[in-house]
Amino acid sequence: MDSRIAFSCCALLLVTLLPLSANASSKLYIVYMGEKKHDDPSAVTASHHDILTSVLGSKDESLKSMVYSYKHGFSGFAAILTKTQAGTLAKFPEVISVKPNTYHKAHTTRSWDFLGLGHNKSPQQTDLLRTANYGEDIIVGVIDSGIWPESRSFDDNGYGPVPARWKGICQTGTAFNATSCNRKIIGARWYSKGIEATNLKGEYMSPRDFNSHGTHVASTIAGGEVQAVSYGGLATGMARGGAPRARLAIYKVLWGPKTASSDANILAAIDDAIHDGVDVLSLSLGGGAGYEFPGTLHAVLRGISVVFAAGNDGPVPQTVTNVMPWVTTVAASTMDRAFPTIISLGNKEKLVGQSLYYNSTLNTDGFKELVHAQSCTAEWLESSNVTGKIVLCYAPRLAPSVLPRVELPLTINRTVGAGAKGLIFAQYTTNLLPKCKGGMPCVVVDYETAQRIESYLTITESPIVKVSHAMTVVGDGVLSPRVASFSSRGPSPLFPGILKPDIAAPGVGILAAVRGSYVLNDGTSMACPHVSAVTALLKSVHPDWSPAMIKSAIVTTASVTDHFGVPIEAESVPRKLADPFDFGGGHIDPDRAANPGLVYDLDAREYNKFFNCTLGLVHGCGSYQLNLNLPSIAIPDLKDHVTVQRIVTNVGVIGTTYHAVLEAPAGVVMSVEPSVITFAKGSSTSMTFRVSFTTRRRVQGGFTFGSLTWSDGNTHSVRIPIAVRVVIQDFVADTS
Repeated sequence: MDSRIAFSCCALLLVTLLPLSANASSKLYIVYMGEKKHDDPSAVTASHHDILTSVLGSKDESLKSMVYSYKHGFSGFAAILTKTQAGTLAKFPEVISVKPNTYHKAHTTRSWDFLGLGHNKSPQQTDLLRTANYGEDIIVGVIDSGIWPESRSFDDNGYGPVPARWKGICQTGTAFNATSCNRKIIGARWYSKGIEATNLKGEYMSPRDFNSHGTHVASTIAGGEVQAVSYGGLATGMARGGAPRARLAIYKVLWGPKTASSDANILAAIDDAIHDGVDVLSLSLGGGAGYEFPGTLHAVLRGISVVFAAGNDGPVPQTVTNVMPWVTTVAASTMDRAFPTIISLGNKEKLVGQSLYYNSTLNTDGFKELVHAQSCTAEWLESSNVTGKIVLCYAPRLAPSVLPRVELPLTINRTVGAGAKGLIFAQYTTNLLPKCKGGMPCVVVDYETAQRIESYLTITESPIVKVSHAMTVVGDGVLSPRVASFSSRGPSPLFPGILKPDIAAPGVGILAAVRGSYVLNDGTSMACPHVSAVTALLKSVHPDWSPAMIKSAIVTTASVTDHFGVPIEAESVPRKLADPFDFGGGHIDPDRAANPGLVYDLDAREYNKFFNCTLGLVHGCGSYQLNLNLPSIAIPDLKDHVTVQRIVTNVGVIGTTYHAVLEAPAGVVMSVEPSVITFAKGSSTSMTFRVSFTTRRRVQGGFTFGSLTWSDGNTHSVRIPIAVRVVIQDFVADTS
């Protein structure tokens, strides 16, 4: 998922179904009307036409203007309007908001074993995967770029009939007919209205996946078992999804190589998914920090868990997106697999980088001339002869102004264009490998390794180098997990009182289906489906749990240490210990999530007041946000003293006693009352407690972090993350 792209008015003009009455000042607007007033979808649509007719003057103009009528999960519509018409509609009492359409972009074998959901456990071992019967018949809706139905990951052999509760369709189109759906892919729809013609060029006007992003995501969630897959011999193993027996419902909203989409299409997909009967919604997309999708609230109100990617704009703070409290927002982490590559210098020194280089058809047995191209600008490469040589791109002085994920693909294009036969790319993060693909050797190294190569270059008259093929290394010897450098970070600039992201999951080097093969990809787009799959498994084991309970179970059982008990780190500049703005509650632990002991439940209707707060329709929102029963506490403006309330519900053994374990944020005194809670037989299954925070130092500071854990001294440690910022003025910036 990338950040929201800029757009012009012309980019908003529809390429399909553009009404004849539209003029140069017209564009697509989203009219949101909240909960629907009728059970009959046709009556809801009729009400939309009535209100639009009253503004446009005729039913005919209304029919021409309307693009989508949202009539299943909530009420609203998308229509071509002038600014004046939009303003008129906004004044109607039944209209909650009118906003211009906005465009968005998208945000394996080893990862499920790494999370403890492998097939190699003994029959005596209990785990979430088996208890959930591999996600049997849970329906996961994937709102993405479509699907490649012929992939072996979506074979429906051995599946029973489609669940009777399913109400969706298999919408046909280019290279996608009714037989493209099966008992695995039980439904598919596509939404292309309003997408620019340039993004539709070469596309399949159907649910078929042109970009492959959606196929990768869907197979990570629920792909069936496929033996002996690899990426050119790397990462060899069995590919499967986390919930391999779950069913898939596909909603194609992302188009073209840039995975372009818009509000209108995404809201239409959410509305249809609610109607169709999905259990979980997975969205590896978003609009950048500060933008949210209101339609997801209506899904949660109907018991559907919604999982979003956090974004790929890290390690910069305040970049996290999809931060509404009712959704689960997922950061990306590494796992215990690496692809080391030997770099042999002419002086017989051997260094190690990271690469996905496997092309055995190229002659790499011999050494090649090595040149240092500094930052590898187009000007430098054009002025020098790099043809047939391996190029070192090493310019540490530019590190503060260069985003590695953006710079590496540009550098590859420039060096290939200049005729180079290999690239050694130096950066502060080596989690760039899916960008480092192509016909020539491409190796990512850290600055220390690059400096040793440069030193060799400096003292050698004719420097040479050889790049060997990459290897696969798996296990405890690989430092993991770490929060990936690209993963967007909190706090949320939109709602700093809501702690985001919620959780971290593997999102680096994920091998999953792409058309007829399997490819390694990075991104929070890859982390999101891991949590979607775990959510599906938890739905299977606990069908009576609300979305809030499932999210709480995931967050409160997460790990903040690695396999050696060492605190998890976050890749940043420099690397640091991870905090809640990096990974929320921590790194997901699926087996522990199945038996959390306590959960922080919340009636989904409570979110309505929060949503009204975001629209400025009610007062007292600051206090309300603090006391929303979330599995986290964020206080962005502590001036002196504040007390917040939470309620925990026992989902474990009756008679259990829990003791509070406090880790106070630096500079803050923290206490909890009561500090001991017991769920006796015959008593309430829920207990209320209050947490007080008092400043120890009067400063205009930044956030500091802590936690509150309810421990039964044996099986359960129910931990929530805490973030507190002390302020002495109404402005919140750190004055240092």
